[in-house]
Parts: sequence; structure tokens; C-alpha cells
Amino acid sequence: MTQDRLSQTFSALADPTRRALLARLSQGEANVSDLAKPFLKEMSLPAVTKHLKVLERAGLITKSRDAQWRPCKLNGEPLKDAVDWMEHYRVFWEQSLDRLGEYLKGKGHGRKR
Repeated sequence: MTQDRLSQTFSALADPTRRALLARLSQGEANVSDLAKPFLKEMSLPAVTKHLKVLERAGLITKSRDAQWRPCKLNGEPLKDAVDWMEHYRVFWEQSLDRLGEYLKGKGHGRKR
């Protein structure tokens, strides 16, 4: 089953290990073994590689090959798409909360203290 791009992005971001890998890549390109180092006490290199494959399938990272070096880079476009999607709902909730605040202010004027 093929997932839409936004679903792939959110699915990839749902895991804290993958978010940590993206945070590291936000600082610049890194190879697979360097990305894996902080996680090797908790999981195997193949497990970290699986996380990287999920990120790559979601389009959040690109991985290339240069001899023994396997550099990974962050691709921000899917993150921008997710932020754009969430922005619509942020505006909705802010407007809803503003209306609630105004309603509550109006209710407070008729109360005795």
C-alpha cells in the first residue's frame, strides 16, 4: 500500500530515534556510522540503518555513496509540507481559543465579587 507523502513524513517523525537522527543531520551531513554511534548502546547498527531507511523512504534524508563513505543529508522539503499542513490547524485553534476567551470575558462582567 502506497502512503501519501504527508503520512510518510508523520509516520517517520513518530519515532524518537528518527527525530534524534534528523536533529543530528540538521547540524550537517554525516555518515551512517557516525549517526549510529549515540544509539549503539541501545540498538544494533542494522536497527539504526532501518531507521535511516524509513527516513529516506519518507524523503526526509538523502543518502549517497562515496567509496566507503555513506553520507546522509537532511531534506527539509517534507518537513515544510508538514508545517504548512499544521499551520491551517494552528490558525483554527488560535481563533477558537480567542473566541472562547472573548466569551469568558463577557461572562465575567455580570458576576459579583
